[in-house]
Amino acid sequence: MKLVIGCGYLGSRVASAWRDAGHAVTVVTRSPQRAEALAAQGFAPVVADVMDPPSLRRLPQAKTVLYAVGYDPTCGHSRHRVYVGGLANVLEALSDDAPAPPDKFIYISTTGVYGDVDGDVTEQTQCEPTREGGIACLEAECMLAAHAFGGRRVVLRLAGIYGPDRVPNRQALLNGEPIVAAPESRLNLIHVDDACRVVLAADAQAEPPALYLVSDGNPPLRSEFYTAAARLLGAPAPKLQWPPTEAEPQTSTGRTRGESTKIIRNDKLLSELQVQLAYPDYRAGLRQAILGQTD
Repeated sequence: MKLVIGCGYLGSRVASAWRDAGHAVTVVTRSPQRAEALAAQGFAPVVADVMDPPSLRRLPQAKTVLYAVGYDPTCGHSRHRVYVGGLANVLEALSDDAPAPPDKFIYISTTGVYGDVDGDVTEQTQCEPTREGGIACLEAECMLAAHAFGGRRVVLRLAGIYGPDRVPNRQALLNGEPIVAAPESRLNLIHVDDACRVVLAADAQAEPPALYLVSDGNPPLRSEFYTAAARLLGAPAPKLQWPPTEAEPQTSTGRTRGESTKIIRNDKLLSELQVQLAYPDYRAGLRQAILGQTD
């Protein structure tokens, strides 16, 4: 049985893929109304909230747990409380009187744990997060590693995820508004369908404990990406504004958000998990995300 905690943009796709492959899939949602819709789609829904420990007592045991909880700015909690506290609540709930631990606990993290460094980034690169999200995710990773389930963890650090209904700065492009970013900085990306493929491959093939960077490995210049996106959207030529009008915090390298030239490498992902990316660069990915076209 598969358990999906965080049935959002990525988690819902993974849940559907597991269901279609014949697995029993339990999905967690905070909404009773969404639970009804998920039940109609063939899932076993559990209404629970990672920030509400009593609600998590209903979580079932599972062979694979996918933890893909994102941050909802309207939730009333800080990123730290959601990413670290929420994970702690789930681990405690799954550990209480558990007859058997999961075979794999797949945790969706972020390449933000590396901060705004320059050059190639691999799994061996030192983590130096500078923003709340990256700092919280790294702390959550460390907490999971120290837990009784730590030896069963598979951590996937995702680059910027995009796809249908999620194209970076789409509305700003359509409105002809300026985008705060250095034209020559890099944009590390992974299409949501490829991210789903990675999760499935990690479940089937990864030997925990394991860590993988998840990106297409071909980050474009931001100027290239936004020019291509604007063309597909039928929008005006993009206006990239740099430097920003308001000062942003600098990292230890002196870089600020929007001008990093880091390149998230996916060599380990491709060699060990043998994932075949459908969208190995932003060109094909944007055509699918905006126009629904595949090569």
